[in-house]
Amino acid sequence: MLTLYHAPRSRSSRIVWLLEELGAPYTLKYVNIRRGDGSGAVDPANPHPHGKVPTLTDDGALIFESPAIALYLTDRFPDAKMGPPVGDHDRGAYLTWLAWYTGVFEPALTAKFLKVQHVYGTFGWAPFDDVLAYLSAAITKNPYIVSDRFSAADIIIGGSLPFLMGRVVPESDELKAYVTRITERPAYARARAKDSG
Repeated sequence: MLTLYHAPRSRSSRIVWLLEELGAPYTLKYVNIRRGDGSGAVDPANPHPHGKVPTLTDDGALIFESPAIALYLTDRFPDAKMGPPVGDHDRGAYLTWLAWYTGVFEPALTAKFLKVQHVYGTFGWAPFDDVLAYLSAAITKNPYIVSDRFSAADIIIGGSLPFLMGRVVPESDELKAYVTRITERPAYARARAKDSG
């Protein structure tokens, strides 16, 4: 049985959305986390080694980090077609985008938020403006991140945009149209309803 350890309005909200898209049976366990404003605390009921979310358990297996959970779930439930299977032409792009989110997008976003100047040859990611230009080009070329089909990569990357646009991520017509495309899905509405219990 899948159990998602979840804190409302956090990175785990995207995994609730993914589970709804997959139609997978799961249990949602609400846990407390430390928040950026200093509120919250590490919850002993959360098995994540750093007290964060999302955390997924599946019959004793522990999976954490959003891209790892997305890959695990889309491979476990291939009939939902939320991730290209091994051998599919788009598989490499799918894996790349999932890794790009954690290895490039989030660090560049954090550096921008903290006003840390990017240093080539030191950081393993690109400057935020380059990162945003790359994402914008991808969603201009295709309706979705990987290709013309919606996937878990859209949930992991695009699922953060409604909360970031106008704050850290500048609004653009391309990003707004993309967010509208992906958030009009029924599973997104179901996930939002479950997000805070």
